[in-house]
Amino acid sequence: MCFIGAQIFAQKVESKTVPVPVKAALEKRFQVKDAKWEKEGENFEAEFKKNGKEMSAIFAASGVMVGTEEEITKTDLPRHAQEVIQQEYAGYTLEEANKVTDKGVIKYEAEIEKGASSYKLSFDVDGKLLKKGD
Repeated sequence: MCFIGAQIFAQKVESKTVPVPVKAALEKRFQVKDAKWEKEGENFEAEFKKNGKEMSAIFAASGVMVGTEEEITKTDLPRHAQEVIQQEYAGYTLEEANKVTDKGVIKYEAEIEKGASSYKLSFDVDGKLLKKGD
């Protein structure tokens, strides 16, 4: 996933270095003025809270939104994804769930844990397992 992969190379930046169109797009789209910023290649990622949920949004320097990641409740994962976790990862605890939109494509992520073992699972909108990562 490009969205997730890009985060590995992110660098924290001060708000004053973020282009005005990017900050304006964040405020217009999410009604948020205060965010933690990171630079990911040519893009800027804003991390913030909206309605009590953790969110992040990635913008091109022009202010065009490229993708989002939104914390969701565990029950908001697609039903089939929940079944896969229960059946194939019995004994693991679902720690966190996110809805990821990357260039218009929606995917879901689930972070599961059992003792020292943990995985990040990626699912499509139907709940089909796409990827299992550390």
